[in-house]
Amino acid sequence: MHSKLYPSKLDRRSFVKGMAILGWAGSPSFLLSSSSRAADVVLPVNRLQVMKNRAPLHANAFYALPLGAIRPSGWLRHQLLIQANGLSGHLGETWADVGPNSGWLGGSGESWERGPYYLDGLIPLAYLLDDATLRAKAQAFIDWTLEHQSNEGMLGPRTNNDWWPRIVVLKALTQYFEATGDPRVIPALTRYLIYQQAQLPTRPLRNWAKFRWQDEVLSVIWLYNRTGDRRLLDLADLLHKQGFDWRAEFANFKYTKRVTPESVGLISGHQTETSLTTHGVNNAQAIKASAVWSVISGQDADRKAFFHQLDELYRYHGLANGMFSADEHLAGPNPVQGTELCTVVETMFSLEQAIAILGSVSLCDKLEKIAFNALPGTFTDDMWAHQYNQEPNQVECSLHRKPWTTDGPESNLYGLDPEFGCCTANFSQGWPKFTSSLVMLSDDDGIVLPLYAPCQAETVVRNTRVHLSEDTDYPFGSEVTVTVNPERPIEFPLRLRIPKWADGAILEVNGTRVPNLSTGTFAVLERTWKPGDRLHLTLPLRPRISHWYNNSIAVERGPLVFSYGIGEDWLKLRDRCMTADWQVYPATQWNYAVNPREELITAQEHPAVVNDGAGPFTRHHPPVTLQIHARKVPKWQAEEGVADPMPASPVESTEPDETVTLIPYAAAKLRITCFPSLKDG
Repeated sequence: MHSKLYPSKLDRRSFVKGMAILGWAGSPSFLLSSSSRAADVVLPVNRLQVMKNRAPLHANAFYALPLGAIRPSGWLRHQLLIQANGLSGHLGETWADVGPNSGWLGGSGESWERGPYYLDGLIPLAYLLDDATLRAKAQAFIDWTLEHQSNEGMLGPRTNNDWWPRIVVLKALTQYFEATGDPRVIPALTRYLIYQQAQLPTRPLRNWAKFRWQDEVLSVIWLYNRTGDRRLLDLADLLHKQGFDWRAEFANFKYTKRVTPESVGLISGHQTETSLTTHGVNNAQAIKASAVWSVISGQDADRKAFFHQLDELYRYHGLANGMFSADEHLAGPNPVQGTELCTVVETMFSLEQAIAILGSVSLCDKLEKIAFNALPGTFTDDMWAHQYNQEPNQVECSLHRKPWTTDGPESNLYGLDPEFGCCTANFSQGWPKFTSSLVMLSDDDGIVLPLYAPCQAETVVRNTRVHLSEDTDYPFGSEVTVTVNPERPIEFPLRLRIPKWADGAILEVNGTRVPNLSTGTFAVLERTWKPGDRLHLTLPLRPRISHWYNNSIAVERGPLVFSYGIGEDWLKLRDRCMTADWQVYPATQWNYAVNPREELITAQEHPAVVNDGAGPFTRHHPPVTLQIHARKVPKWQAEEGVADPMPASPVESTEPDETVTLIPYAAAKLRITCFPSLKDG
């Protein structure tokens, strides 16, 4: 049964006793801090400097700050602490694939992608929280990787020579260098990449690496900006030529319907060129391909191709939770189709990179929608269990083969490694990398706030150290207060995003209102900033209706999507060391159609629970709820744990009128997100 905040894996006393045996119960990372403050860490100026693109690369619109320059506070810090105290912080004790026998620690265990995947999220989590225990865990992987590089330059275990896991470990090493300045990193990366350049003509990219080449080009650009080694640009060109041509694929996009195993040649179970083209994670990583290449090509056609690719993907496979369907291949717009957790975090990373390169407000809006809905929506409240696939209309999580395109019956269970372990290794990057994208620098030496969440940031603008403090309950509350503290008065532009949905937004600087704000743009404030200057942004959070599959409707408020939370009956399937695998069955009816009139939807805010240590994405204490008028539709039922095809709207119902409560999407583990609309209200 589901009780309190999340299913009880072990009673508290047994759990702490087990942790004490492992030596973790008293560690700072295990005991959830009640503090909402950012870690009080002051980085030296040389570690705050942002590296812009050097010639002949073309300029980004924005540049990310080095890892550690931004620190989470408020509810966001609580969320990262929940993650650190859950699977992310204890995966090595729970799951052998990244445990002491990992091939990426010198053992004989898993030696492919899982160690690098885990490290890619563990490093930013450890340094954002300034957690010594997590840093030590990451350091073990880093040290082994750097100390066991071959004389030729190859990185990683000798038991496989696949280029793909090295692409991931490059991302991890670049983050680690930004956080620490470890002098071993730059030479090691250079040796590896020059070695790879020599090998590629006879051992070219294949399989996963061929479809994910753009992630390596990011690391090549990163290193070139620090060394100026022109051989790296030749390597980037070779990766581009050997990699899959995503721009050409989407110029004539033909996968406009739900994929079937037969249509992509997966009857034998082996991946084919077509199945790799329609694979959800490949597409998530490929979103950024044209944007990344535009840094090298400088072509406007590449920038346009990026937006075209994104539009096509969401036009035919978009879902109300901000994601596109991929369970595990592209699955169409039906809200009972799922999305793999790896696809969620990789889409976020692609958008974070594209925001920096292109500076688009629409991408910021899309990223926030994913981060505040689809990302937390696939975890238990304590982040000790996750789903492989999540669904916007998810009426049961149980061992059924429907409705997945190619996945198996464990796909939407909550557990340690349901269906396949890639997501267990990879999910940790979601929240930390989002946090690291909250503040950026513009190419004209200004500060950019592309996303909103509570944080502190330190950076250097025009040779002047600047501290920013962002205090907010957003996206649950509408107020964002930013305090600017340069070490001396200095002139620079500061950009704040005004979301497309934020009609009537109000921006004040030191109490004076800024006129002529436009939605879907950045408000640019060019002035001399003095210590203590304060900006106050009010973003109207009105409930609104959006339209989806079969003319169904979803209810949104700001970046949050709201769902009807079906009653949950949790059934433990099996214990999994420190966690467990769970099925979840519906305990209430869910087949509602709703009144589509926005003016009849009312909201209630509960600000006291936003910064509660339980986190803001729990159904037991949601920080915002909506009330909407509804009637049941008896003919809309479920089969094998999957909601029947949604009745085409509008629908008629003679059932009694009800007022139902909607909660944030991520708070409802069983949910209806897309509703039929009632005829004539």
